[in-house]
Amino acid sequence: MTRLVRDCLAQDGPTFSFEFFPPRSTDDDRALWQAIRELEGLRPSFVSVTYGAGGSTRARTIEITEQIAVDTTLLPVAHLTAVGHSKAELRGIVGNLAAAGVPNMLALRGDPPGDPEGEWTKHPEGVEYAEELVAIMRTHGDFCVGVAAFPNGHPRSASLDDDTRHLVAKFHAGAEYAITNMFFVADDYLRLRDRVTAAGCDAPIIAGLMPITNVGMIRRSEQLTGAPFPAKLAARFAAVAHDPKSVRAMGIYETSKLAERLLEEGVPGVHFYTLNRSKATREVWANLALGARL
Repeated sequence: MTRLVRDCLAQDGPTFSFEFFPPRSTDDDRALWQAIRELEGLRPSFVSVTYGAGGSTRARTIEITEQIAVDTTLLPVAHLTAVGHSKAELRGIVGNLAAAGVPNMLALRGDPPGDPEGEWTKHPEGVEYAEELVAIMRTHGDFCVGVAAFPNGHPRSASLDDDTRHLVAKFHAGAEYAITNMFFVADDYLRLRDRVTAAGCDAPIIAGLMPITNVGMIRRSEQLTGAPFPAKLAARFAAVAHDPKSVRAMGIYETSKLAERLLEEGVPGVHFYTLNRSKATREVWANLALGARL
């Protein structure tokens, strides 16, 4: 029987998962599969494979997700973004994933191709919001669908209340869980959870974390999330910016401390953005003794 993310979340204890993205070169492909093999031994609850803006990595996402399902013991989740696709194309992609034996999907509206911070334009025959993509998935098979959540609010949301309404609407459309984009302050996640609970929704929200291992990743995190990096934490990294080893050590320590706090607060799962490398994630795992915890 095919496992579903909902089954993982229903078990006792938090889930633990990783995110990968389709490689763009032969060297990148080798690095990806090395990371997959190294992380497979940690027996994560599931792994996810991203989907490029405008469908730029659609074929590779399906190919890698299928290969993970066939050639490893891992449970893969395929991302699917609505940007640049008609409803008919989206239904076709969902069908392709189902045919590949992948019933776990993450429904995302997606960023504009070429410029994540640019203006989002709906496909003339597409969908406006991720909740519509969730509905397409749920009406075309027994899929387990997850969605994105934003502790600091989506950059295109008018307010945190507006952002919460959109997240709850995705759950009402059939999403069974959410994974947050990366964040670095535990209270940001906890306030998001409180807002969703206050809106009458108790769907599980998995915390998305990324260890900062070099100072360039601070700016990269801001580009990916649309949220400023926490000033106090940025100052701490700035103080050791002259020493790459100290920056990396601080990043592992801060992420380990954040994950520990979240686990103490009852987070249903921790999801690591690996950037197709395994070492930092494995170090955090070791710090938390997650092998004994999960």
